[in-house]
Amino acid sequence: MTKIYSLTKRLDADIVDAFCSLQKGFTDQFVYYDKARPVRYMGLGRCVAMPSLEGVEWECADIDQPPVFFSFNRFDAENPAPSDDLFSSFPRLRFMLPEVVLIENENGCMLQVNSLGPVYAGRIERFMRASLAAPERRRESIPFVLEQDSREEWHEAMDQALAAIDEGRVQKVVLSRRKKLVAEHPFSSKDLLVNLIDGDSRGTVIMYRYADVFFCGCTPELLIRKRGNEVESMCLAGTCPAGANEDERKRLADELMADTKHRAEHEHVVKFIRDVFARTCYDVDVPKTPEIMSLAHVQHLHTPAKARVLEGVSIWDLAGDLHPTPATAGTPVGEAKMLIRRIEKYNRGFYVGAAGFVDARGDGEFAVALRTGVFDGEMGWVYAGCGIVAGSDADAEFDEIDLKLKTVLSAFG
Repeated sequence: MTKIYSLTKRLDADIVDAFCSLQKGFTDQFVYYDKARPVRYMGLGRCVAMPSLEGVEWECADIDQPPVFFSFNRFDAENPAPSDDLFSSFPRLRFMLPEVVLIENENGCMLQVNSLGPVYAGRIERFMRASLAAPERRRESIPFVLEQDSREEWHEAMDQALAAIDEGRVQKVVLSRRKKLVAEHPFSSKDLLVNLIDGDSRGTVIMYRYADVFFCGCTPELLIRKRGNEVESMCLAGTCPAGANEDERKRLADELMADTKHRAEHEHVVKFIRDVFARTCYDVDVPKTPEIMSLAHVQHLHTPAKARVLEGVSIWDLAGDLHPTPATAGTPVGEAKMLIRRIEKYNRGFYVGAAGFVDARGDGEFAVALRTGVFDGEMGWVYAGCGIVAGSDADAEFDEIDLKLKTVLSAFG
């Protein structure tokens, strides 16, 4: 039995400025920051790591805010292929409780300190003073070059994927590309974090830093959100460019809605999520017609999904049932994962894994780690992918991935 002690106080400060000021003293860092709504949790240090939250006891002081655990999970944790050096450096842990958590939610801004023993009041006061005195953050541009990957190799990968579709092994498979990035000078996790939060990318900014290596990006895709017995997910598949102006944006969005290939690709994800919710939830609401999600660089077909979860089903259970979805693996999911292992020359690591947080009451949120990269010093790898179905064009999919890479690359501008 593990008992957690948490002391939480209200904080009259910008939590990002506070995070930037406090982060120098911590090598472990965790971020889940929704840019559109106050679901923002930024953790520093590691109090304890847990394989499960079952049986965890906790005691809150001052504000009734339960301890907040972070969780970053690989796309294919059982993949026998070794991860690259950067992803291999991260430990395989499930729930990580930071020492300090900066919180912004519907109850306002707060600072939480967690411990395995009663929290010394003077400790949180020290963090409070430093947060209140934090200077306003600044954005920094980081010049870089990308090493171009091979279009010919992409055509070979596409040929393998389309052959598997023709043979009936899969109806859809999601292939990805990665590019090596080299900057003119070393950069920090704080640099990229600030640029993602304050830049024009839309979605949820995620980050996990362990020692000097960090994984980060800005993802538009919610995997699962749980609040009491209410749960939400989304179906996100089918892509077109954002357009240079509003008229072009609308024209492209209308064409996307009318495109039979993209609608079929989207429907694979809708059916998958509807079936998962049907097994574990009631009052399931998944609209029949998608909407358009308009982002800075691309637009997606988007169908929200809501339900009420059955008693005894945890957010971790739901995340395990939903991840990976056909939007990141393919259909059927198991066969598509095996095909990805064979085609892709690298282990995806955290890319398109499940990243999020859960509090000690069992409420929380996980996102799919799209539009992300892993970095150390002055180099790193950036990732993006696309869904392949019968009739997919290799060059068009290659160009679509380049559009999607603009989101994580915006962290350098």
